[in-house]
Amino acid sequence: GMVADAALSLIAGSVRQAVQWLGDCIDRVADGWRPPSCAAMLLSGLYRSVVSHSLRQIRHIQRTAQCAGGSGAASFVHRDTPTNNPDTPFDFTPENYKRIDVILSSYPEGHKSAAVIPVLDLAQRQHGWLPISAMNKVGELLNMPAMRVYEVATFYTMFNRKPVGKFHMQICTTTPCMLRDSDSIVACITKKLGISIGETTPDELFTLSEVECLGACVNAPMVQINDNYYEDLTAKDMEGIIDELKAGKIPKPGPRNGRFSCEPAKGLTSLLEPPKGPGFGMQPGL
Repeated sequence: GMVADAALSLIAGSVRQAVQWLGDCIDRVADGWRPPSCAAMLLSGLYRSVVSHSLRQIRHIQRTAQCAGGSGAASFVHRDTPTNNPDTPFDFTPENYKRIDVILSSYPEGHKSAAVIPVLDLAQRQHGWLPISAMNKVGELLNMPAMRVYEVATFYTMFNRKPVGKFHMQICTTTPCMLRDSDSIVACITKKLGISIGETTPDELFTLSEVECLGACVNAPMVQINDNYYEDLTAKDMEGIIDELKAGKIPKPGPRNGRFSCEPAKGLTSLLEPPKGPGFGMQPGL
């Protein structure tokens, strides 16, 4: 209440006085005044603090959030590498520039930055993953500060800021899938491909990532491979999917237990007859 407001006012006033005093001292030093040794030490300490804080801020440029596991997972700190640095060659193809024009036409004038997610996705689909040079290009096209693009690219785990294989296998191990024995699917994949979670095969064909819920709980266990969902899996199903991918085929997405989609596994339990017509169940007087 009033006591808290008074305390905040006192603190704010003290801070303003300290800043004003520091500014006066700096002006007087510029005019040739030499402060006493204790004041000089204070000024020196404040100067070092300001410089240290500024340097820390500079070091935070291009820092990003880290996701546990996954070869395509992010890193807390962007470290330039021979394959991922601001000079990494990247530009959109002529066809993708046309796609970008179509994407931007969906947004009002002056709000091009709202298209950052679909344009980043387009960059990733073209390049296979999302190097920092691609993020910079997206910022340039959308007239956005690069940091704003980094903020989006590091927030969404759909963006892979490290190279991934041709087939990015994302295995869900959240509770529903775990209860339906997703561990056996993980064991099958790691044994058949000879890699662990977060690794890529030497031929750069497969990357295995462990992810949170992918929204197909009723079809657990499941795995997402690139854009396709493979559901109601057994270890045998998973082996067959991997064999088809190795053979250059695209396995049919969807459930593997005979279901069409996500209907009850033992058949319908409701909606067993055509719906009643308008007015069904209402009083005659209505």
